[in-house]
Amino acid sequence: MAKLADGLVRGEDGVVRCSWGASTPDYHAYHDGEWGRPVTQDRRLFEKLCLEGFQAGLAWITILRKRPAFRRAFDGFDFRKVARYDARKVAELLQDAGIVRHRGKIESTINNARRAGELIGEYGSLAAFFWSFEPDPRTRPRRMTRAALLPLTQSPESVRLSKELKRRGWTFVGPTTMYALMQAMGLVNDHVEGCAARGAAEDERARLARPRRRI
Repeated sequence: MAKLADGLVRGEDGVVRCSWGASTPDYHAYHDGEWGRPVTQDRRLFEKLCLEGFQAGLAWITILRKRPAFRRAFDGFDFRKVARYDARKVAELLQDAGIVRHRGKIESTINNARRAGELIGEYGSLAAFFWSFEPDPRTRPRRMTRAALLPLTQSPESVRLSKELKRRGWTFVGPTTMYALMQAMGLVNDHVEGCAARGAAEDERARLARPRRRI
């Protein structure tokens, strides 16, 4: 692995990646094919929001390695099923060593599943709601260098998104968590210039038909 300028690393496979994406082989596929690619599927958006909540206080690699277990435990993050979980199900999840056994985060996931149903009733889809907070490209850095990326732990849009979700009763949805969701789900492209995945993510964003609120 060779370190390059501006937060880039060339891996042993010859691929140039953002330095975090080359830090462990577990990150390679996630960095190359998921992170930054635009997502409009409600279940994937809900899954990511929940997993970001479980990450609080932990490293993302911990959650990524546990993601298959989380999917099994939470019915593939089908929010309609999760919304029906009761106290017995919470007790069962607290015994599941494959996930993060944190009562507050488990109960937050159930709460947010119920709030997701309300939001879909209003907007038609979670995607329509979340993508309405996509930043105006004119407010973004002209070149996504490491120096430009470092201060981007949140944005005005992630702050607004966080406030709106909290107003609607969602939990574990702080502005930093919401910016991480935006990065991962492709509402922004924060791959560093020169990263092999940046162009592919940008091409997908250019072709994307943005979901709209159903009136």
